[in-house]
Amino acid sequence: MNSKRSLVRRTAAVAAAAAAVLVVAACGGNGDSSAGHDGHTTKSPSASAPASKGQRNGADVAFAKGMIPHHRQAVEMADLAPSRAESAEVKKLAGQIKKAQDPEIKTLSGWLTSWREEVPAEGAMDHSAHGTGGMMTAEEMDELESSSGKAFDTAFMEMMIKHHEGAVAMAKTEQADGAYAPAKKMAGAIITSQTAEITQMNNLLGKN
Repeated sequence: MNSKRSLVRRTAAVAAAAAAVLVVAACGGNGDSSAGHDGHTTKSPSASAPASKGQRNGADVAFAKGMIPHHRQAVEMADLAPSRAESAEVKKLAGQIKKAQDPEIKTLSGWLTSWREEVPAEGAMDHSAHGTGGMMTAEEMDELESSSGKAFDTAFMEMMIKHHEGAVAMAKTEQADGAYAPAKKMAGAIITSQTAEITQMNNLLGKN
């Protein structure tokens, strides 16, 4: 019995000592972590979050803000093709343009939102940009909308070539001056795809 009692007492004493060690460690840990190590780790991820995704600069913001209305106008032009174009190639090209640029508008808008920058309002056009960046004027858009058949095909391609050339120039500026890797990657994709479409449209117009 005595040996059993002393074993129980010893076990209890060891357990109590272990518990005391744990309590001390826990207290010390909490004090250290809240004031020290964890205090830094909680603050630094939020502070360095933009850096982990890649720093952006003014050129990246300008690229996103300029390309959104630019793409929206291209999609608006492409939306006219199914009911007005005569050429199957023009209809197919318009479909490709819309398919490529719609998702890019969403991506660009997402970047601006995450950067706490204003996303250009739907339907808002910077009138000072008309005639630059290949943007169509309201008169040119009316002309395109009121045409059909071969006249539409020709006007659509001539205007879209000018529009694409503006986008390629904007994308080249982003590649040269931008800092945000995903934006520079998108700029590269725009240069590749739209340069190919310019060549295709010039061929269809018999200019090559």
